[in-house]
Amino acid sequence: MTFVEDEIASQPDCWLAATEQAKSTPLPAAGERVAVVGCGTSWFVAQCYAVLREQAGLGETDAFAASEAPIDRAYDRIVAITRSGTTTEVLDVLRHAPVPTVAITADGSTPAADAATDTVALPFADERSVVQTRFATTTLALLRAHVGEDLSSVIADGRTALTSELPDGALDGSQFTFLGRGWTVGLANEAALKFREASLSWSESYPAMEYRHGPISIADASSLVWMFGEAPDRLRDEVAGTGAIWVDSLRDPMAELIRAQRAAVALGQARGLDPDKPRHLTRSVILDRA
Repeated sequence: MTFVEDEIASQPDCWLAATEQAKSTPLPAAGERVAVVGCGTSWFVAQCYAVLREQAGLGETDAFAASEAPIDRAYDRIVAITRSGTTTEVLDVLRHAPVPTVAITADGSTPAADAATDTVALPFADERSVVQTRFATTTLALLRAHVGEDLSSVIADGRTALTSELPDGALDGSQFTFLGRGWTVGLANEAALKFREASLSWSESYPAMEYRHGPISIADASSLVWMFGEAPDRLRDEVAGTGAIWVDSLRDPMAELIRAQRAAVALGQARGLDPDKPRHLTRSVILDRA
């Protein structure tokens, strides 16, 4: 078993541990205006959290790629998500933020933890793989629990997703599109990234209602369109009309991401790739500013 396969399999247990940790964390309080930043996968988790926190009525929340974060806006707190704790753009935000900061990281002794006002460390969710899976979803589990969600059924769905059948067409398509609505747009973005990283696939992601506005033009019999969450009215029929395969979420969208992760790894292996050694990628992006 590869590192990434082992890490995918451990996710429901990590989510359970995160729900316990969420009971006592320095995460933003209700009413605070918050910016959440990250890079790559961590940015997509930030997108999910921003929507969930606002939907829970806990305060205005924005998500930014760390390199694009307008930290001079009137925020009360900035949350930075970084698995490695060494990502250059995230460290820049933490070191220059004019308000209190919280770093969510896998290692509480990294530069991000040193630069942040407060730190939430998730060492049980750390990973050896470059392709991020369990740290991202465990962070999201922590954040979902912190905004008041009961994750009991989500964890059960996650365990089911570890052994359920992969969608028809997931291992022989040539183009993959992932769709979401609300907080699941971030999950769709992450699923598409996993397919690019692990299988070098042509994969895209969109808010589901936007898919009709141009992107559906690429769909054909070689395409798979995977919906995270409830689909808009008639979209499934419109996609079927293109000849593409439509995939519904069978469970909680975060648990459905496990199935997408598994499919991405399986497709990469079927193509002779090593998912633990994705092309052109490293575990952390550290920029030379000299």
